[in-house]
Amino acid sequence: MNPLYTLNVELGDRSYPIHIGSGLLGNAGVFEPHVKNKAVMVCTNTTVGPLYLEKVSNTLRAAGASKVMAVTLPDGEEYKDWPTLQLVFDALMQNHCDRKTVLLALGGGVIGDMGGFAASAFMRGIPFIQVPTTLLSQVDSSVGGKTGINHPLGKNMIGAFYQPQMVVTDISTLNTLPDRELSCGLAEIIKHGAIADVDYLADVEKSMPQLLARDPETLARVVKRSCEIKADVVSKDEREGGLRAILNFGHTFGHAIEAGMGYGQWYHGEAVGCGMVVAAEVCRRMGRLSANDTNRLKTIIIAARLPAIPPKLGVDKFMELMAHDKKADSGSIKYVLLNGLGSSSTSPVDDALVRQTLQELGA
Repeated sequence: MNPLYTLNVELGDRSYPIHIGSGLLGNAGVFEPHVKNKAVMVCTNTTVGPLYLEKVSNTLRAAGASKVMAVTLPDGEEYKDWPTLQLVFDALMQNHCDRKTVLLALGGGVIGDMGGFAASAFMRGIPFIQVPTTLLSQVDSSVGGKTGINHPLGKNMIGAFYQPQMVVTDISTLNTLPDRELSCGLAEIIKHGAIADVDYLADVEKSMPQLLARDPETLARVVKRSCEIKADVVSKDEREGGLRAILNFGHTFGHAIEAGMGYGQWYHGEAVGCGMVVAAEVCRRMGRLSANDTNRLKTIIIAARLPAIPPKLGVDKFMELMAHDKKADSGSIKYVLLNGLGSSSTSPVDDALVRQTLQELGA
């Protein structure tokens, strides 16, 4: 089956396609241009591996891969660390991999981030393919070339910008995705509408029952639009010099929730969903967002089965964790703010206003 959609991330000689459709894990033709006559190391985890590793390995062999190997990592955000990353390097070294070996990341955002970081560093860079199997990774982390691992003092603080050769997004993998992880992907989808396209946000709002029911046509359409929005931003600002920062709406608060609760307690999408509620409340207090739009965004987030009330970390702890976030610039936190739904920009915010908002929301 051919892809339903193929988009391109335009980055000059490092441009690459994103293929979106159902049944693509079994489509040797999609993989052949990048794996024929090459050894492939598949990096996956203990949850995704039993579901799809054999199928993908067979497809790679049918596509002409000279050798197919695999490394299976433990599953969970708490394993996005140095010791687990070393397992990937161990497998590459033990299998005598070289600069022509292709590293294929088969899994969600953690696997994509760690596989990409390993590919960027092994022998100073080997070819890399993203095969995202969660909604969150399909619409967000697989697009744009950000890779990395977490540090106890901050999320994704150690990593590299490293673009894949291609992204293969098989919508049918979402059939095995737990409901909680489906909602996490919806958080990033809502974010894309909130920051860049109010009509898309309205489509997501109206289509929420079909999205939660995993209707394949609705999912493919929404994944395509989210990828278009992110690809457009990345093509204009690959290394987050300015514009790309708008993709972090809700993330400054969300990363503080993740770090404060301990990685893995709140999923990334849950923290971002809640972070968007906090950020919208800040925007309302600044006069950037109407009360109606603030409530509308919160209602969409709740409809996606995401939390809207921040955990009780304490305001001081929240502020401390946000100061460690990689979005802090010369000691000042640059928040992503909405200028109405569908429009966004970055700006510092007075600490007193942020503290008041967090306090009133019960954080």
